[in-house]
Amino acid sequence: MYWRQSDPVGLALYKALASVETPLARDVRHYLFVNGSRWDLVRENEPFVGTMKMPPGRSLYPADLTRAAVDSYVAGHAIFDPFTVVHRSGADLVGRKYHDEFAPFASEAVDALRKAASLSPDQAFATFLRLRADALLTDEYYASDVAWIDLKNPRVDVIFAPYETYLDDLLGVKTSYGAAVMIRNEPESRNLELYQRWIPDIQDVLPLAADDRPSVRGHRTPMEVMDTPFRAGDLRHGYQAVADNLPNDPRIHKEKGTKKIFFKNFMDARVHEVILPLAARVMDAAQAKQASAEGYLASTVLHEIGHGLGPAFARKNGTSLDIREAMAGAFSGLEEAKADVVGMFALRWLIDRGALKKERLEEYYASYVAGIFRTVRFGTGEAHSRAEMMEFNYLVSQGAVTSDGGRYKVQYEKMPDAIARLAKELLEQEATGDRARAEAWFKQHGTMPSALAQALDAARDVPIDVDPIVSFDETVK
Repeated sequence: MYWRQSDPVGLALYKALASVETPLARDVRHYLFVNGSRWDLVRENEPFVGTMKMPPGRSLYPADLTRAAVDSYVAGHAIFDPFTVVHRSGADLVGRKYHDEFAPFASEAVDALRKAASLSPDQAFATFLRLRADALLTDEYYASDVAWIDLKNPRVDVIFAPYETYLDDLLGVKTSYGAAVMIRNEPESRNLELYQRWIPDIQDVLPLAADDRPSVRGHRTPMEVMDTPFRAGDLRHGYQAVADNLPNDPRIHKEKGTKKIFFKNFMDARVHEVILPLAARVMDAAQAKQASAEGYLASTVLHEIGHGLGPAFARKNGTSLDIREAMAGAFSGLEEAKADVVGMFALRWLIDRGALKKERLEEYYASYVAGIFRTVRFGTGEAHSRAEMMEFNYLVSQGAVTSDGGRYKVQYEKMPDAIARLAKELLEQEATGDRARAEAWFKQHGTMPSALAQALDAARDVPIDVDPIVSFDETVK
């Protein structure tokens, strides 16, 4: 289903190349799978097969559809529904629900989820699986999302839904299917209880007007460390996520909070194979040694907490509006940046309260900046990379990151104030739903400096990302 949302032509090519036994065909087919399309994520989504430019809405809209054409439709029109594919019908645009568009594939998934439910000794988990199967047939995910949030420390867990909007650079609202099977890491999950306790208090101290600060007090906000033996769709192709904060429904955020999941096997691979080797090449030598797996985990945990903090809705023209809809194509990058920066704001606050050790502050900052160097290699066509390129440039503009002899150094004493100012800016952009302000901000701070490009190019032998090899069948139907 994801392939058909992303690039059905690329899928057809991927399947056709299965019977071509040449090194070039194998390489092209593999790279089609890595990207889930014909467009190269790490090269600003330029085509690596053929010459067709990536449509901003992928295959979720007609390829020639523009934002200006969409703006002529009222917000309540079906084309704004996060679970519809937009087609032309004469001169009109119509939205077709996902469960109709992808019916043959959804029905297979439904059968598999129901069979899994029948095998589960955990009745709450079995109930969730059945509700999620029902949701795939209706595109109504609320009940299954509630059941998922309410699971208590499941030994095995599953993501299977259209959640993220990374494919939609046109409206920023269309979701894409993603799936993962997860096995709970009990000792590491218990270590997260420290953060879980403080979430309501962090919400209360954000640099944001009180009216824009929804209360999360009393909400159960599960935090799980999981190993992931299998993932598919949005979670398998392109950027390999090491964490997730779900669901994205603002009603669930308001009533329940969110579930924060950390994929430990993917995080370990990222840190040890990419982040730390890259930091050793581009950062001040002493600071590169301060960066650590534990420091990166802390920044990632707080990033996911940051997704669930801040305004739940945008204030626009006297009404409350879903932030995704208000920000359209600017949303993904803005939200990833907000989560990063609010997370680092929270980190300093936790240290000031004695919840985290003060002597580790430099380790945390070094690990956060080391992670930026990894992420920006994806180019501004990817939401996380777009976010962290902006963060890097802003920190440089505030003197919080400096360069000396081609290596970058964090000015630790300047980080807290720079982070607080940036958090306030990004939170206000979301609270006001001011798309023009966000677009201008990212344009001002979003270009990779030539010196950084040169430093990263000199370290091009360090992998950009992990490419998982799994022991399960990954045949695409």
